[in-house]
Amino acid sequence: MRLARKRLRIRALRKSPELRRVSDRTDTIRPDEILLFSTMRNEKVRLPYFLDYYRSMGVTHFLIVDNDSTDGSADYLADQADVSVWRTRSSYRKSRYGVDWLNHLQSRYGHGHWCVVVDPDEFLLYPFCDTRPLQALTDWLDTCSIRAFSAMLLDMYPKGRLEDQRYLPGMDPMEIACWFDSGNYSITRNHLYGNLWIQGGPRSRVFFRDEPYRAPALNKIPLVKWDRRYAYVHSTHMLLPRGLNLVYDEWGGEKASGVLLHAKFIDTFADKASEEIERRQHYAESYEYRAYADNLGRDTQLWCKWSEKYINWRQLEILGLMSKGNWA
Repeated sequence: MRLARKRLRIRALRKSPELRRVSDRTDTIRPDEILLFSTMRNEKVRLPYFLDYYRSMGVTHFLIVDNDSTDGSADYLADQADVSVWRTRSSYRKSRYGVDWLNHLQSRYGHGHWCVVVDPDEFLLYPFCDTRPLQALTDWLDTCSIRAFSAMLLDMYPKGRLEDQRYLPGMDPMEIACWFDSGNYSITRNHLYGNLWIQGGPRSRVFFRDEPYRAPALNKIPLVKWDRRYAYVHSTHMLLPRGLNLVYDEWGGEKASGVLLHAKFIDTFADKASEEIERRQHYAESYEYRAYADNLGRDTQLWCKWSEKYINWRQLEILGLMSKGNWA
């Protein structure tokens, strides 16, 4: 595993010339700041709310890789005083779906910082997030010598057809996509890396109902006290060294964990799926997006009679989708 981690770090270094600085404000980063890293393409409509959400949580600097957007995303980000932007036209697939690019940036700028790594449609919830800033959580994790914090990806969706309600810049996507599956999840353990593998929810139920084992993974580790020796292996599903993946209690208790509200399924989804199928830059020749396209129709709905409407993080804790552990 040490050799595998070394290879990942070397890959990241070799991919670094693919990144061209658009706006570099990293010299303003202070030692105690919480940083956010993300790779994105054509997400300008989402950016105003995404940035404001994490600013309000306590993120003080954003380090973004723009993968050749054509909608003005890079220019919009470059105008933000707390954002550093790199642009690349290189292959998303050949960078291991952006992981190499972010591993490099985190190694260079994230060392010693708590780092949030999320997509622009992912919104982190953690225990007491309605009353305590993110630094309260990271301070507690530091006190407990915990280096990584896990979160289950929870797919959110509207009641009715996806295209029935239009998403506008600055809007909270959960005003539209406020429903989720409270059950229908399976958990297995990856014995090679030690992480838990979670599948299920509406994507498994609707798009992968004939092949549920091919449904996307919902386990993520989006918050890490970064060290330049670390490396993400596959998205934020797992890391090296393997000890960072032990974000659950093996002795019958519960470790603190969060949820990533996943606002993929709004009216922009059909166009996004078509674009990614054409680009063929996602995993397995964009198999996931082809499954979406094959099952999307004018009357496609993810909502069902078992769907639950989102209220707050406490609701998700009661349902067993996140835990405050011994953080009181």
